[in-house]
Amino acid sequence: MICAARGYRVVLCVPRNVTSERKRLLAAYGAEVIFTDPLEGSDGAIRKARRLAAADRGRFFYADQYNNDANWRAHYETTAPEIVAQTRGRVTHLVAGLGTGGTFVGAGRRLRALVPSVRLVSVQPESPLHGLEGLKHMASAIVPGIYDPSLADENLGVPTEEAWRLVRRLASEEGLLAGVSSGAALAGALRVARHLDRGVVVTIFPDGGDRYLSEPFWDEETR
Repeated sequence: MICAARGYRVVLCVPRNVTSERKRLLAAYGAEVIFTDPLEGSDGAIRKARRLAAADRGRFFYADQYNNDANWRAHYETTAPEIVAQTRGRVTHLVAGLGTGGTFVGAGRRLRALVPSVRLVSVQPESPLHGLEGLKHMASAIVPGIYDPSLADENLGVPTEEAWRLVRRLASEEGLLAGVSSGAALAGALRVARHLDRGVVVTIFPDGGDRYLSEPFWDEETR
């Protein structure tokens, strides 16, 4: 979207099994897309992008969101202060998924400074083979350079099916059309909340469900 608006050519590497909605969205914006082995997930796309950038440094600027400090700093400067402002400083827990790690690391670091008592809970797929697009199973994936494993007070693993079920419930019960990584974040937030007598649990929905409407999990029972 940004490249289309500013007149930049963009080359994106994505796994071949991303949803048809994502493929159409990138085509609509005029991106050149290189599809990578779906069995390698996002790590395969990362490796391909690195090879392209290294082979022609005069042509490519490699933004590298997984190792670019501007990623987590954006959440340090904006997301965390917004959370504090909207909860009036009452936030007790932050629950966020681990993809690039930028949201959790940036917001978490700033919240620690602003609300020292806050508990930071990270969420990731419970196994290497999962259907939670956008999230990383850190033990088996290329770990982003900006990720700080010492930051979390608690790490939660979420099954794909649980996230899918909550995505359907968000749409049918709350009118929120969220994506699969949002479903995983909600699963983590609900687990945290079940063990609390009192608290203000904040989670972040980073993706929209309109990118996943072709996925078969929508046809399953909601409850």
